[in-house]
Amino acid sequence: MKKDYSQYIKHLIAVDCIIFGFDGENLNLLLVKRNFEPKKGEWSLVGGFVNAEETLDDSANRVLTSLTGLENIYLEQLKCYSELEREPTARIISVSYYALISTDENIQINEKYSAKWFDLKQFPNLIFDHNKMVQNAVTRLRYRASTQPIGFELLPEKFTMKDLQSLYEAIFDEKYDKRNFISKINSMDILVKTDEKDMTSSRKGSFLYRFDKEKYHKKLSQGYLFKI
Repeated sequence: MKKDYSQYIKHLIAVDCIIFGFDGENLNLLLVKRNFEPKKGEWSLVGGFVNAEETLDDSANRVLTSLTGLENIYLEQLKCYSELEREPTARIISVSYYALISTDENIQINEKYSAKWFDLKQFPNLIFDHNKMVQNAVTRLRYRASTQPIGFELLPEKFTMKDLQSLYEAIFDEKYDKRNFISKINSMDILVKTDEKDMTSSRKGSFLYRFDKEKYHKKLSQGYLFKI
């Protein structure tokens, strides 16, 4: 016998995406200007309702692809927000995700969203509980970046040691000694030094590196612990 659920209250389920990018110096947040009421014209995370035929992950990926034109973005489910009056129009339960995007990729921002990158230290006040979502995402990002090499998702395929140091300084909002940082990274033995150089930083240039995923996963299977 089928259980009849018709007598139960139905709620709307949404996803909201906190999108991080890195411009070489600062960690940035991609926001959209809301084009409908309530809060029309104010800044918001990008989001949408979960369709009947979608999982939460499917919905978050669809929202991200619709905004950026990118697929296979690093995406992680963050937290469920179910406060009774988090939105004034209806009972909407939102599941947040954070995403990491390399701005070196061919990002094609959908014009209908009026989206803009903001420095994570200087972004505008957001609607509803979206500020809390960003705070929670930053906390999770810092934890993940200290124990997994997800930071490389924010860099181009090839990068300098200075780029890498600047990235981790931006994520953790602190400065590192250059010599100690390079020594720490080299001791991990998960980078490949290429023969190419970035000639924009100095006349001598800086060697370019790339993250060796295969070597990292091999070391991981042998009990290796990534730690910054």
